Amino acid sequence: MPVIYQKAIKRSILILTAIFSLTACGPKKKDKPKISFKSVEGITFLEVSRKQNNGLSFNEYGFHLMPDWRLRFVSADSAALYSPVKGKFFNFPLALGTDSVFNIAHAFLKMKKMSKDSLVFLLLEAQGDSINLNKSRVTMRLYSEDYIKNKLRTDVSVLQRASKQDSVYVRGLVAKANSDIKKAFAASQPVQMISTNPNLVVNQRKAKPSLIDNKYSTDDDYLNPVYDIVIHKAYQNFDYSFKATVDSVGVWHYDKPLVGFLGDDAAEKNFIKVSTGIMNTYLKLFMKTIPGQTLGMAHASTVAVNVKGIVAAK
Repeated sequence: MPVIYQKAIKRSILILTAIFSLTACGPKKKDKPKISFKSVEGITFLEVSRKQNNGLSFNEYGFHLMPDWRLRFVSADSAALYSPVKGKFFNFPLALGTDSVFNIAHAFLKMKKMSKDSLVFLLLEAQGDSINLNKSRVTMRLYSEDYIKNKLRTDVSVLQRASKQDSVYVRGLVAKANSDIKKAFAASQPVQMISTNPNLVVNQRKAKPSLIDNKYSTDDDYLNPVYDIVIHKAYQNFDYSFKATVDSVGVWHYDKPLVGFLGDDAAEKNFIKVSTGIMNTYLKLFMKTIPGQTLGMAHASTVAVNVKGIVAAK
């Protein structure tokens, strides 16, 4: 096993040991045995739902708890998670604690139900080197490939669809955002900016997930979408960064600068004036803007843009 995995296992075990030592204070109780995954080793489980305690997968900011884990317990000290980017499973160290608690890929989890057909576990809240064994805001449910295919006779994508409760909740958020853009929220399918002029080039920044480094979240791609826009043959060289809200029909509304002015009100006022003008000309005239959507519903959402102008070469 690679040294980095051995170190990760030791660290997780130390954390779990410390936690259980602390929780063991008081009357002496018989230690609970560590959880074992021997009965489900080798079975591939697919996550079908990830929900908050209120039963929802969305919150008021548009954050979506995506059920995207593909998990397989490999041995007593390792488990594998699937990387859609690499198209294969990667092994991670597995640290076991008592009371059905375990650690994988820097996540502390507590198993609630386990069978060859399904797994249900809680995502425990961790802060630094401590976790709260009695507090969880998220429940993850996974089904085995065999159970989905041969017993439920369906596909995992069907099981992962938003619930009726989620749809009703998001519809309420959409109504609020579209009546008042100050209540805009992150769109699961962020704003699309399509250049209609060869002199304008636009690219949305994308996170580069890496399961190996435990940096596999791409949530910022839709929670805080950032677009780099270059305008060739501009009237002058310029570089502006600002936030704007794109409403449900694709109209831009200036929000605020993304740079500081150290108390220089005149500089700030001029920045807003010029960057607003660039937004109202170049961005509105040289691009087609498609509003963000969540569950197929268009709504107001906020974007960050870095706009660079380059004058024509003489």
